Amino acid sequence: MRNAAALELHAAAARPAMAVASDHYARLLQLCQTAANPGAGRAIHARAVKAGLLASAYLCNNLLSYYAEAAGAGGFRDARRLFDEIPVARRNVFTWNSLLSMFAKSGRLADARGVFAEMPERDAVSWTVMVVGLNRAGRFGEAVKTLLDMTADGFTPTQFTLTNVLSACAVTRAGTVGRKVHSFVVKLGLGSCVPVVNSVLNMYGKCGDAETASTVFERMRVRSVSSWNAMVSLNTHLGRMDLAKSLFESMPDRNIVSWNAMIAGYNQNGLDAKALKFFSRMLHESSMAPDEFTITSVLSACANLGEVRIGKQVHAYILRNEMAYNSQVTNALISTYAKSGSVNNARRIMDQAAAADLNVISFTALLEGYVKIGDMESAREIFSVMNNRDVIAWTAMIVGYEQNGRNDEAIDLFRSMIRSGPEPNSYTLAAVLSVCASLACLDYGKQIHCKAIRSLRKQSSSVSNAIITMYARSGSFPWARRMFDQVCWRKETITWTSMIVALAQHGQGEEAVGLFEEMLHAGVKPDRITYVGVLSACTHAGFVNEGKRYYEQMQNEHRIVPEMSHYACMVDLLARAGLFSEAQEFIQQMPVEPDAIAWGSLLSACRVHKNAELAELAAEKLLSIDPNNSGAYSAIANVYSACGRWNDAARIWKLRKDKAVRKETGFSWTHIHNKLHVFGADDVLHPQRDAVYKMAARMWEEIKKAGFVPDLQSVLHDVDDELKEEMLSRHSEKLAIAFGLISTPGKTTLRIMKNLRVCNDCHAAIKFISKVVDREIIVRDATRFHHFRDGLCSCRDYW
Repeated sequence: MRNAAALELHAAAARPAMAVASDHYARLLQLCQTAANPGAGRAIHARAVKAGLLASAYLCNNLLSYYAEAAGAGGFRDARRLFDEIPVARRNVFTWNSLLSMFAKSGRLADARGVFAEMPERDAVSWTVMVVGLNRAGRFGEAVKTLLDMTADGFTPTQFTLTNVLSACAVTRAGTVGRKVHSFVVKLGLGSCVPVVNSVLNMYGKCGDAETASTVFERMRVRSVSSWNAMVSLNTHLGRMDLAKSLFESMPDRNIVSWNAMIAGYNQNGLDAKALKFFSRMLHESSMAPDEFTITSVLSACANLGEVRIGKQVHAYILRNEMAYNSQVTNALISTYAKSGSVNNARRIMDQAAAADLNVISFTALLEGYVKIGDMESAREIFSVMNNRDVIAWTAMIVGYEQNGRNDEAIDLFRSMIRSGPEPNSYTLAAVLSVCASLACLDYGKQIHCKAIRSLRKQSSSVSNAIITMYARSGSFPWARRMFDQVCWRKETITWTSMIVALAQHGQGEEAVGLFEEMLHAGVKPDRITYVGVLSACTHAGFVNEGKRYYEQMQNEHRIVPEMSHYACMVDLLARAGLFSEAQEFIQQMPVEPDAIAWGSLLSACRVHKNAELAELAAEKLLSIDPNNSGAYSAIANVYSACGRWNDAARIWKLRKDKAVRKETGFSWTHIHNKLHVFGADDVLHPQRDAVYKMAARMWEEIKKAGFVPDLQSVLHDVDDELKEEMLSRHSEKLAIAFGLISTPGKTTLRIMKNLRVCNDCHAAIKFISKVVDREIIVRDATRFHHFRDGLCSCRDYW
């Protein structure tokens, strides 16, 4: 008895010491959670086991909580093992909640549901843990149902429960679920709880329900800065910047979020100058320092405006104030410098940045910066080092090749994209179709057309317009018209313009004018390019009066100020018709100095009408603007040759030679079986040159028998007639036609492209060839299309 009593007294004396020790270990575990030190936590667990302290429910609960916070694959097992070792009698609701929280926070909802179902009793925390877990997993409907079950079980949701659900609804734009939660807030009488109502406001704002958000805001008796910020942000997202500014000015207090909302709103709504002005106001009127969100929006505005000066000032501010170079700021700086043309600065920042901080947007911005200055090698280098190239990066590179005339590389890159890159979008397809149009690559253009039909879920106006242009510039005018007629939505200005320009280029002047009138009747407003198209149509068709009328209509009815392209069209219109006095008078009355195109148009017309005197003036003016324009020398020499003034023609050629002006080499090309074949005059490089020359000679003899008479005046050299004839027979377009004849079955339409204007002799010869070989031959030269069929041309010899 005495021994038993002694043991009992010893145990009673030891209990306070054990309680102190377990409390000490519990505090150490809490410190481990803060310091995120998993090794130390496990060591404390081991020491507690050795000390026999696991009888303490408080310590066990802290151990569970520790493992829940540090849960990895091992943490889950350790926590579950510890939980199972705790006697059932010592498990309280906190113990169960720790295990439940571990599974719910880690997204292991099946395990969380199992624990939740096993719990002998639950409290508000248990329900909140389940609601938060479901929300984080994106299972919003189940979260709301759990919220309803929670209230049915007699528990009132906490502010944290409600704000968490509302925040998730806002992020995912789950407006329907959010409204249900809002009604629940009202039923619980939490309509005056500012944090909860702010979450309601934020939810409606992110879901775009401005009307309900405004009603909630107006009913708030007490508003915090967050309340005002939510309304300001809502209106900026909806593009209602005037209303956002009015709210901002009414705010009793502001924080950095308020200013950021306004600056970002202006930036995102394309009002970049106002964004910079508001930033300046913030620096002068408030004592708040810009944060990374402010800086990112300001740099974005600088990038859009090309304001490299202000961008550099912001960069200097970052350096002076030793702001952290986080990924947002770094990428914004790169974009600002790249879009403003300072690609060297952008590249320097990129080279200094950590790879993890760089995103595809900054890489693409730098790529586009190199493209803009024509440095395609550096652009390709940036493209090659990008890890996660998205469709925007691929498209930027393809567009860069296209804009810099490197069409073959654009096509090759697109093929690589199809094989191993992302699915092309409408911008990619439009860019590749533009390349096909430039190369007149009809077969490949048709493949892209099919790709567009298969891959695009809805019709794209940019792709449709590009398809129309591709077919038109590849010589397949009927397909261009068919595509235009198939456009099922309301046709935009650019769609009408594409077709009007196509009709003009293909010599369908009357149809182009008719379509323009149809466009006006449909209520579509033409733009400056539309008028270039219709004036060009009038020029090619010889519609002088109509052209004059449209020129006046453009200014008087549509308030479009004429640009140099319109002036050049009018000069061309009048001069081609032989109205040289009017053309000269028009030039004299122009409010700006005529450019090389205007004088070139006049010079070309002088060649047609053999007006040597005016040609000399036009050539002199043209060469004063562009001294290295070899076309001017060729044109005036052509005029002299046409007038039989061989000595003057020789003088011009000698002058060109003395001034070291290189003559632009004429060449023609055609696509046969998806392969490009290029020919120059007297070409000796083509692998099938012997067969080509044999066909060209045979073709020459056959058209001469049919009545063709070579135009020897088209030869600008003073040589004997036999040599002139031989030179004419080997012009590049004739060799390209000869190659087409030996490479395609009979009746196949031949499509030939030429970089210069087709000469008189070739134009006459091809009319005869089309009749002799019974084929349609479509030739695109530097100014227009010629459709040759049965001995006739679509231009009606007015070109």
